[in-house]
Amino acid sequence: MTGMTQTDWKPQTQGIIDIFPEEIDDFELQIKRFQAGEFDPTEFQAYRLKQGIYGQRQADVHMVRVKVPFGGLKSDQLDALGIFAKEYAPLNKGHVTTRENFQFHHVPLKDASSVIRLLGDVGLTTREACGNTVRNVTGCPMAGVCKDEPFDVTPYAAAYARYFVRHPYTQALPRKLKTAFSGCQKDCAITSIHDMGFIPKVVNGQKGFQVLTGGGTSIMPRLAPTLYNFVPVEEYLRVTEAVIRIFHRSDELRKNRMKARIKFLINRIGIDEFRAMVEEELKEPWAQKSFDPTALLFIEDESLDAPSLNEGDSDSSDRSTEFEQWVETNVESQKQQGYKAVTVKLPLGDIQAEQFHQLADLTRKYAGSRCRITHQQNVTLRWVPESALREVWEMLKEIGFAQSGANEITDVISCPGTDSCKLGITASMGLGRAVQKTVEDMNITDQLTKKMHVKMSGCPNGCGQHHIADIGFHGAASKAPGGQVPSYELFLGGSYDDGDARFGERIPRMKVPAKRVPDAVRKAIEFYESERIDGEEFKNFVSRVGASAFQTVFSEFTEVGELNRDTIDTYIDWDKTAKYILERGEGECAI
Repeated sequence: MTGMTQTDWKPQTQGIIDIFPEEIDDFELQIKRFQAGEFDPTEFQAYRLKQGIYGQRQADVHMVRVKVPFGGLKSDQLDALGIFAKEYAPLNKGHVTTRENFQFHHVPLKDASSVIRLLGDVGLTTREACGNTVRNVTGCPMAGVCKDEPFDVTPYAAAYARYFVRHPYTQALPRKLKTAFSGCQKDCAITSIHDMGFIPKVVNGQKGFQVLTGGGTSIMPRLAPTLYNFVPVEEYLRVTEAVIRIFHRSDELRKNRMKARIKFLINRIGIDEFRAMVEEELKEPWAQKSFDPTALLFIEDESLDAPSLNEGDSDSSDRSTEFEQWVETNVESQKQQGYKAVTVKLPLGDIQAEQFHQLADLTRKYAGSRCRITHQQNVTLRWVPESALREVWEMLKEIGFAQSGANEITDVISCPGTDSCKLGITASMGLGRAVQKTVEDMNITDQLTKKMHVKMSGCPNGCGQHHIADIGFHGAASKAPGGQVPSYELFLGGSYDDGDARFGERIPRMKVPAKRVPDAVRKAIEFYESERIDGEEFKNFVSRVGASAFQTVFSEFTEVGELNRDTIDTYIDWDKTAKYILERGEGECAI
């Protein structure tokens, strides 16, 4: 597709977000202008970010972020992503983020427009995946099939994405705005850590949402307070636009980029005063027009494409322990009788080029040609006939994705860290692999321990969502006699399951060297299992004993001696070969 223009290309498939060929043509032109020195670098950066193209710490290559509204994908889109990974991504893979995006790294800028056309052909876009915009709208992977949902939020999440992309008030916000739609009161999408969050409710037969605003993690983690207990579906876009308009003109937020999020404004003035501001904004002339979302709703009856319930071999005579374990941890019943939702556990969110195509084939045969990616960096296959579970598992084994323990302690989360991110302090992906191996080697059978979550971020920004993990940590640099050491600050007792969102407690005055973190995780688990009371979950254990109790537990891992043959490994980060030196650039935006 290199060199293709509007005159010979149009999208073959329309996705959730409209794709305009003229925008891609213009992007191609502006890239050439920039490379010719005719486009101011600062202005081009803002323009480029709006197209979803993000700078890396490596020179002359970029990360491409693909928006996937509510995590929904079709089989042909998986195939296109596989082509992207093979033809344009030197690492030959894509990465699922905690924001339900796909990221592809080390892509030359000259290829960006060709990549965007490839994606656009199947209805995918990178538009406003980065920058000071409304970012990808995330959702619960069980929306539409969950037994506990009052109604399917999928059409409304899609309408939200459609309404605010290219909206005049979302093109130059003080900073980004993150949104999540949960499917029920369990709040599986973790609305409370978002700028805007929506939880469905039905009141007197009317559909609507509990609306939350002002959540976030990073340097000042805050749980979003409730803006309104109930907003009818006819009004949720109007209320959100009021919030965005207030955010947009908050000039004081623009003065300090580090504090340019809605949470800082609400933290300063309080939710009651902010609600009063929203009420005043809703009296303005713009708010008097109709905000009926009907025309924007994404209506799709997935059941029409669902495989027959007779699909697959229902013979259960050969049900191995391995298969049964996978069913126990990775399979959930839908509200539709006879169908199951299967969570495919991706190692740290990575998918190789060929695996994209294999997953596409699997979805075509057993999942109605659809799937959803999740904030846990996994893939959920819906509409799988119960009779086909064994065949699905066998196919996943061939792909390399048949591991059990989805959303459990072995399902470790990590951001890319210093592998690509300018803001990265440590190599969090390498540590993620090491921690995952450690907990797998422990062969944990205790049910309370298995349900724990381990998450890590390469810096304090929290793209790995370490704040809400049972055991979480973010990258840091510490001083030792031989120089700088890659290290991590630890957070314990976070939570997000079953609507119980809470932030982990930071262990004060302690940094653990990166190479010793896996052993520290092991020690934390052993301490919990030996000292807890009956039935006590880890988050409640931490709340009872306090994070400071772990200072003694971890003390043996903190000291680093003089640089010599015996200690040199501690001065080297995971998957690296050279002595660690903190190198942190200016970030363009966080995930």
